[in-house]
Amino acid sequence: MALPILLTRPGERGARLAAALAAQGQMPQHLEVMGLEALDEDAQQRSIWLDIDQFSRIVVVSPYAAERLAEALDRYWPQLPLGPAFYAVGQATAETLHRYLGVRVHVPPPGSGDTSEDLLTLPSLARLDEQKVLLVAGEGGRPLLAETLAARGARVTRLALYRRVMHPPRGAAAERLASGDYAALVISSGELLEYLAGWCQSRALNQPLIVSSRRLATLADSLGFTKVRIAGGASVAALSAAVEDIDGRDDGAVIDHDDLEKG
Repeated sequence: MALPILLTRPGERGARLAAALAAQGQMPQHLEVMGLEALDEDAQQRSIWLDIDQFSRIVVVSPYAAERLAEALDRYWPQLPLGPAFYAVGQATAETLHRYLGVRVHVPPPGSGDTSEDLLTLPSLARLDEQKVLLVAGEGGRPLLAETLAARGARVTRLALYRRVMHPPRGAAAERLASGDYAALVISSGELLEYLAGWCQSRALNQPLIVSSRRLATLADSLGFTKVRIAGGASVAALSAAVEDIDGRDDGAVIDHDDLEKG
Protein backbone atom coordinates (compact mmCIF):
# COMPACT_ATOMS: atom_id res chain seq x y z
CA MET A 1 0.00 0.00 0.00
CA ALA A 2 1.33 3.45 -0.94
CA LEU A 3 2.39 5.71 1.88
CA PRO A 4 0.63 9.08 2.20
CA ILE A 5 1.99 12.56 1.61
CA LEU A 6 1.43 14.57 4.80
CA LEU A 7 0.16 18.10 4.18
CA THR A 8 0.07 21.04 6.59
CA ARG A 9 -1.35 23.91 4.54
CA PRO A 10 -4.76 25.02 5.88
CA GLY A 11 -7.93 26.09 4.07
CA GLU A 12 -8.65 26.31 0.38
CA ARG A 13 -4.99 26.30 -0.66
CA GLY A 14 -4.46 23.08 1.26
CA ALA A 15 -7.45 21.53 -0.47
CA ARG A 16 -6.10 22.59 -3.88
CA LEU A 17 -2.71 21.04 -3.11
CA ALA A 18 -4.37 17.82 -1.98
CA ALA A 19 -6.43 17.69 -5.19
CA ALA A 20 -3.31 18.22 -7.33
CA LEU A 21 -1.47 15.42 -5.54
CA ALA A 22 -4.45 13.08 -5.82
CA ALA A 23 -4.51 13.75 -9.57
CA GLN A 24 -0.88 12.56 -9.68
CA GLY A 25 -1.90 9.30 -8.03
CA GLN A 26 -0.52 10.29 -4.63
CA MET A 27 -2.35 9.76 -1.34
CA PRO A 28 -2.50 13.18 0.43
CA GLN A 29 -3.35 13.29 4.13
CA HIS A 30 -3.89 16.49 6.12
CA LEU A 31 -2.34 16.97 9.53
CA GLU A 32 -4.82 19.76 10.41
CA VAL A 33 -2.43 21.47 12.81
CA MET A 34 -2.86 25.13 11.89
CA GLY A 35 -6.00 27.23 11.57
CA LEU A 36 -6.46 30.86 10.54
CA GLU A 37 -8.78 33.10 12.57
CA ALA A 38 -9.83 36.58 11.49
CA LEU A 39 -9.24 39.27 14.10
CA ASP A 40 -12.14 41.43 15.20
CA GLU A 41 -12.16 44.84 13.61
CA ASP A 42 -10.83 47.52 15.95
CA ALA A 43 -10.37 51.29 15.85
CA GLN A 44 -6.97 51.04 14.17
CA GLN A 45 -8.37 48.92 11.35
CA ARG A 46 -11.32 51.25 10.82
CA SER A 47 -9.03 54.28 10.69
CA ILE A 48 -6.83 52.61 8.09
CA TRP A 49 -9.77 51.52 5.94
CA LEU A 50 -11.15 55.07 5.91
CA ASP A 51 -7.75 56.48 4.92
CA ILE A 52 -6.67 53.71 2.56
CA ASP A 53 -6.33 56.18 -0.29
CA GLN A 54 -3.48 57.87 1.59
CA PHE A 55 -1.18 54.90 1.05
CA SER A 56 0.94 54.83 -2.08
CA ARG A 57 1.60 51.09 -1.81
CA ILE A 58 -0.25 48.16 -0.22
CA VAL A 59 1.82 45.02 0.32
CA VAL A 60 -0.13 41.82 1.08
CA VAL A 61 1.71 38.79 2.41
CA SER A 62 -0.74 35.88 2.07
CA PRO A 63 -3.95 34.80 0.32
CA TYR A 64 -5.90 34.94 3.59
CA ALA A 65 -4.65 38.48 4.25
CA ALA A 66 -5.82 39.33 0.72
CA GLU A 67 -9.28 37.93 1.42
CA ARG A 68 -9.64 39.88 4.66
CA LEU A 69 -8.41 43.07 2.97
CA ALA A 70 -10.86 42.64 0.10
CA GLU A 71 -13.76 42.08 2.50
CA ALA A 72 -12.96 45.29 4.38
CA LEU A 73 -12.49 47.40 1.26
CA ASP A 74 -15.79 46.14 -0.10
CA ARG A 75 -17.54 47.50 3.01
CA TYR A 76 -15.76 50.85 3.18
CA TRP A 77 -15.06 51.63 -0.48
CA PRO A 78 -17.84 50.75 -2.97
CA GLN A 79 -15.38 51.98 -5.59
CA LEU A 80 -11.69 51.39 -4.98
CA PRO A 81 -9.46 54.47 -4.70
CA LEU A 82 -7.05 54.95 -7.59
CA GLY A 83 -4.02 55.87 -5.51
CA PRO A 84 -2.53 52.71 -3.97
CA ALA A 85 -0.43 50.25 -5.96
CA PHE A 86 -0.84 46.64 -4.84
CA TYR A 87 2.02 44.21 -4.20
CA ALA A 88 1.81 40.54 -3.25
CA VAL A 89 4.11 37.95 -1.74
CA GLY A 90 3.52 34.94 -3.95
CA GLN A 91 1.41 34.30 -7.00
CA ALA A 92 -1.46 32.84 -4.97
CA THR A 93 -1.76 36.10 -3.03
CA ALA A 94 -1.69 38.09 -6.27
CA GLU A 95 -4.38 35.89 -7.80
CA THR A 96 -6.57 36.34 -4.71
CA LEU A 97 -6.25 40.14 -4.86
CA HIS A 98 -7.08 40.19 -8.55
CA ARG A 99 -10.03 37.82 -8.11
CA TYR A 100 -11.64 39.79 -5.30
CA LEU A 101 -10.62 43.35 -6.16
CA GLY A 102 -9.86 43.25 -9.87
CA VAL A 103 -6.63 45.19 -9.34
CA ARG A 104 -3.30 44.94 -11.09
CA VAL A 105 -0.81 43.39 -8.68
CA HIS A 106 2.96 43.77 -8.68
CA VAL A 107 4.91 40.52 -8.26
CA PRO A 108 8.43 39.40 -9.22
CA PRO A 109 8.88 38.24 -12.84
CA PRO A 110 7.92 34.60 -13.57
CA GLY A 111 10.62 32.18 -12.50
CA SER A 112 12.31 34.57 -10.08
CA GLY A 113 10.66 33.22 -6.92
CA ASP A 114 7.71 34.13 -4.71
CA THR A 115 9.24 34.96 -1.32
CA SER A 116 9.45 38.27 0.54
CA GLU A 117 13.08 38.52 -0.55
CA ASP A 118 12.04 38.16 -4.19
CA LEU A 119 9.37 40.85 -3.86
CA LEU A 120 11.92 43.25 -2.40
CA THR A 121 14.00 43.02 -5.58
CA LEU A 122 11.35 44.93 -7.55
CA PRO A 123 12.76 48.27 -8.73
CA SER A 124 9.56 50.08 -7.67
CA LEU A 125 10.30 49.14 -4.05
CA ALA A 126 13.94 50.15 -4.13
CA ARG A 127 13.47 53.74 -3.02
CA LEU A 128 10.47 54.83 -0.99
CA ASP A 129 11.34 58.23 0.43
CA GLU A 130 8.55 59.16 2.87
CA GLN A 131 5.96 57.12 0.97
CA LYS A 132 3.20 55.59 3.07
CA VAL A 133 3.18 51.80 2.75
CA LEU A 134 0.54 49.50 4.26
CA LEU A 135 1.72 45.98 5.04
CA VAL A 136 -1.26 43.61 5.38
CA ALA A 137 -0.45 40.37 7.20
CA GLY A 138 -1.26 38.12 10.13
CA GLU A 139 -0.07 38.37 13.70
CA GLY A 140 3.60 37.61 14.19
CA GLY A 141 5.55 36.47 11.18
CA ARG A 142 8.85 37.68 9.78
CA PRO A 143 9.86 41.34 10.23
CA LEU A 144 11.88 41.37 7.00
CA LEU A 145 9.40 43.25 4.81
CA ALA A 146 8.57 45.97 7.32
CA GLU A 147 12.18 46.51 8.31
CA THR A 148 13.51 46.58 4.76
CA LEU A 149 10.81 48.92 3.45
CA ALA A 150 11.38 51.26 6.40
CA ALA A 151 15.14 51.20 5.75
CA ARG A 152 14.39 52.27 2.18
CA GLY A 153 12.57 55.34 3.46
CA ALA A 154 8.96 54.17 3.63
CA ARG A 155 6.56 55.13 6.39
CA VAL A 156 5.34 51.59 7.08
CA THR A 157 2.09 50.68 8.80
CA ARG A 158 1.81 46.99 9.58
CA LEU A 159 -1.77 45.77 9.97
CA ALA A 160 -2.55 42.28 11.30
CA LEU A 161 -5.93 40.95 10.13
CA TYR A 162 -5.75 37.37 11.38
CA ARG A 163 -3.94 35.03 13.72
CA ARG A 164 -2.53 31.55 13.26
CA VAL A 165 -3.76 28.98 15.78
CA MET A 166 -1.79 25.77 16.30
CA HIS A 167 -3.39 22.46 17.22
CA PRO A 168 -1.65 19.25 18.29
CA PRO A 169 -1.59 16.61 15.55
CA ARG A 170 -4.48 14.18 15.94
CA GLY A 171 -5.61 10.79 14.69
CA ALA A 172 -3.97 8.60 12.07
CA ALA A 173 -2.00 11.46 10.54
CA ALA A 174 -0.47 12.26 13.94
CA GLU A 175 0.56 8.62 14.36
CA ARG A 176 2.20 8.67 10.94
CA LEU A 177 4.06 11.87 11.79
CA ALA A 178 5.40 10.44 15.04
CA SER A 179 6.47 7.15 13.45
CA GLY A 180 7.70 8.49 10.12
CA ASP A 181 5.27 6.22 8.32
CA TYR A 182 4.75 8.46 5.30
CA ALA A 183 6.33 9.19 1.92
CA ALA A 184 6.96 12.90 2.46
CA LEU A 185 6.00 15.86 4.63
CA VAL A 186 5.20 19.15 2.85
CA ILE A 187 5.64 22.45 4.72
CA SER A 188 5.68 26.03 3.45
CA SER A 189 5.67 27.90 6.79
CA GLY A 190 8.57 28.41 9.17
CA GLU A 191 6.22 28.62 12.13
CA LEU A 192 4.68 25.26 11.23
CA LEU A 193 8.06 23.70 10.62
CA GLU A 194 9.32 24.64 14.07
CA TYR A 195 6.07 23.49 15.67
CA LEU A 196 5.98 20.09 13.96
CA ALA A 197 9.66 19.35 14.53
CA GLY A 198 8.82 18.73 18.17
CA TRP A 199 6.48 15.90 17.16
CA CYS A 200 8.97 14.18 14.88
CA GLN A 201 11.02 11.25 16.16
CA SER A 202 14.18 9.90 14.56
CA ARG A 203 12.53 8.11 11.64
CA ALA A 204 10.40 11.11 10.75
CA LEU A 205 13.47 13.36 10.76
CA ASN A 206 14.98 11.05 8.16
CA GLN A 207 11.97 11.03 5.85
CA PRO A 208 11.73 13.39 2.85
CA LEU A 209 10.72 16.92 3.81
CA ILE A 210 9.61 19.28 1.04
CA VAL A 211 9.87 22.99 1.79
CA SER A 212 9.11 26.02 -0.34
CA SER A 213 12.31 28.08 0.05
CA ARG A 214 16.00 27.93 0.86
CA ARG A 215 15.31 29.82 4.09
CA LEU A 216 13.02 27.01 5.26
CA ALA A 217 15.56 24.42 4.16
CA THR A 218 18.20 26.06 6.35
CA LEU A 219 15.75 26.06 9.27
CA ALA A 220 14.88 22.40 8.65
CA ASP A 221 18.54 21.48 8.63
CA SER A 222 19.03 23.17 12.01
CA LEU A 223 16.05 21.22 13.39
CA GLY A 224 17.55 17.86 12.43
CA PHE A 225 15.77 16.96 9.18
CA THR A 226 18.15 15.10 6.90
CA LYS A 227 16.30 14.72 3.57
CA VAL A 228 15.23 18.23 2.74
CA ARG A 229 14.08 19.06 -0.79
CA ILE A 230 13.43 22.63 -1.93
CA ALA A 231 10.43 23.12 -4.21
CA GLY A 232 10.42 25.83 -6.83
CA GLY A 233 8.17 27.98 -4.63
CA ALA A 234 5.07 27.81 -2.46
CA SER A 235 2.54 27.43 -5.27
CA VAL A 236 0.44 24.32 -5.70
CA ALA A 237 2.26 23.57 -8.96
CA ALA A 238 5.72 23.91 -7.41
CA LEU A 239 4.95 21.80 -4.35
CA SER A 240 3.14 19.06 -6.27
CA ALA A 241 6.01 18.91 -8.77
CA ALA A 242 8.47 18.44 -5.90
CA VAL A 243 6.36 15.60 -4.52
CA GLU A 244 6.18 13.95 -7.92
CA ASP A 245 9.96 14.19 -8.18
CA ILE A 246 10.56 12.18 -5.00
CA ASP A 247 10.10 8.77 -6.62
CA GLY A 248 12.74 9.53 -9.23
CA ARG A 249 15.40 10.68 -6.80
CA ASP A 250 17.76 8.70 -4.59
CA ASP A 251 19.56 9.82 -1.46
CA GLY A 252 22.31 11.34 -3.56
CA ALA A 253 19.83 13.87 -4.92
CA VAL A 254 19.08 15.34 -1.53
CA ILE A 255 20.32 18.89 -1.12
CA ASP A 256 23.79 19.53 0.26
CA HIS A 257 23.20 20.70 3.82
CA ASP A 258 26.54 22.48 3.97
CA ASP A 259 25.52 24.51 0.94
CA LEU A 260 22.40 25.76 2.73
CA GLU A 261 24.45 28.14 4.84
CA LYS A 262 25.97 29.66 1.74
CA GLY A 263 22.54 30.78 0.56
